Amino acid sequence: MKVFVNDKEQDLISEKSLGQILLKTIRDTNGIAVAVNNSVIPKKKWEQFELKENDKILIIKATQGG
Repeated sequence: MKVFVNDKEQDLISEKSLGQILLKTIRDTNGIAVAVNNSVIPKKKWEQFELKENDKILIIKATQGG
């Protein structure tokens, strides 16, 4: 299955849930927000959220600054 993570194509072999792809893509999920196809997905739903072919996943990391 093909999905796009921050506009980069990724082929998924065994990963089916958003939580699985996040663990593969980034190590630290603290301070991030995730949207799939322009809809924000709450962190408590990441493990159950099933991805579909050509889904567009946007990962945003909060940073400090002024």
